[in-house]
Amino acid sequence: MIPVQFDYPAPTSVEEALAALAEHGDDAKVIAGGQSLLPVLRMRLNAPEVVVDLGGIAELRGIREDGDALVIGAMTTHHDVLNDPLVKEHALLLVRAEHQLADAQIRHRGTFGGALAHADPAGDLGAPALALGAEFVIAGSGGSRTVAADDFFVDLFETAIAEGELLTEIRIPKFTGWGAHYEKFVRVAHQWPIVAVAAAVKVDGGTISEARVGLTNMGSTPIRARSVEEALVGQPATEDAVASAAARATEGTNPPSDLNGAADYRSHPAPVLTRRAVLAAAGA
Repeated sequence: MIPVQFDYPAPTSVEEALAALAEHGDDAKVIAGGQSLLPVLRMRLNAPEVVVDLGGIAELRGIREDGDALVIGAMTTHHDVLNDPLVKEHALLLVRAEHQLADAQIRHRGTFGGALAHADPAGDLGAPALALGAEFVIAGSGGSRTVAADDFFVDLFETAIAEGELLTEIRIPKFTGWGAHYEKFVRVAHQWPIVAVAAAVKVDGGTISEARVGLTNMGSTPIRARSVEEALVGQPATEDAVASAAARATEGTNPPSDLNGAADYRSHPAPVLTRRAVLAAAGA
């Protein structure tokens, strides 16, 4: 199906993009890599009068260090995040997740910030970003503000980005030397995960000293498995100890029921995937 006709401004700066959004209000949509918006437009599930293309804004692309954090521009492609040496060194969990995100074509077109702003609970980047304590820099007419990951994901396809605002960059604290793994359960390759687990683990002398665990598609937003994290700290990186902590993975979750499985169906593999992810991250 062909989308309805729309105007197509292509700003070259954040200020121009914000001005376009302010001018058109509810009639405007933002397009980044287009991997989420274009299918919606083609199916005419949304018919905006204006589509503001961020592709020409160079300042929204790139990865750099800023003290104890990595700064990833919202328009940086998945491919670039996956292959950046800084990300591999300081935020290995993102590399592990990006490697399993869709296929190579989509990773070359889709953007890191676009996927997070779309806020699909089955998306592969929300749980890793939440687990790593990411901060989201959002620009508006009144300037920029920074929102913590715990407050960024509000509900199903809903974030803290307000009307007339843009996500400009994502700040990721450095987790240098931590092990990481993303365990994803799908029926066919490149599919949205039915359930997935993002785990980053710091091991000292065979003992887990710190742990970060995020759950994908176990609620209307990504979920931080804090009870699992607490149970892991101070435990040996062994099968039995990790399995005991991973058994708490479903605490505080509210998994959806859909064509891929009912809520209780998702609850069954979550502890198993958590055990696998933590053990792999710990190198056990």
